[in-house]
Amino acid sequence: MHTNFFYTCFLLLSLFLLNMGCTSVKYMQTVEKVDIERFMGDWYVVAGRTTFLEKGAYNSLERYIWNEKKNRIDIHFSFNKDSFDGPEKVIKQKAWIHNQDSKAHWKVQPLWPLKLDYLVLALDEDYQWTIVGVPNQSYVWIMTRDKSVSKEYVNDLINKLDNIHYSTKDIKFIQHN
Repeated sequence: MHTNFFYTCFLLLSLFLLNMGCTSVKYMQTVEKVDIERFMGDWYVVAGRTTFLEKGAYNSLERYIWNEKKNRIDIHFSFNKDSFDGPEKVIKQKAWIHNQDSKAHWKVQPLWPLKLDYLVLALDEDYQWTIVGVPNQSYVWIMTRDKSVSKEYVNDLINKLDNIHYSTKDIKFIQHN
């Protein structure tokens, strides 16, 4: 029990340190406005430059739930490990809206006391797709409301990311069934 806890702490601390200083140029551009109520719900992660915790992920799903009582977003991230039928992994996180004007810059807490920047970089006006990243551009998640999107559709979203000058290097497609 203690070994798993300390291993998880070590992994999350490593993620935090990677997020802190991999590059001296910080990317802070977000969309102008996020309607938090419309943003809540299920988002399928269809591509990205993801963390080591997501290695071998299939059927990646981010679920955002507004927690009115605690004035935060509860995040439930789940995926199957290494195959469509692999064991389900679940990572629960909390997020707070950092920029109250745009609601596009959050602080996400994967494990106390860490709070990491989470930027809504691009968002469909109908809330059918979104692209989220971090200031040092080491991670990016391309998400859609529908898990059955074509590779061409995802490539168009990658081009949108390129158009806002956010790194598209090493983006991998995530399979869904």
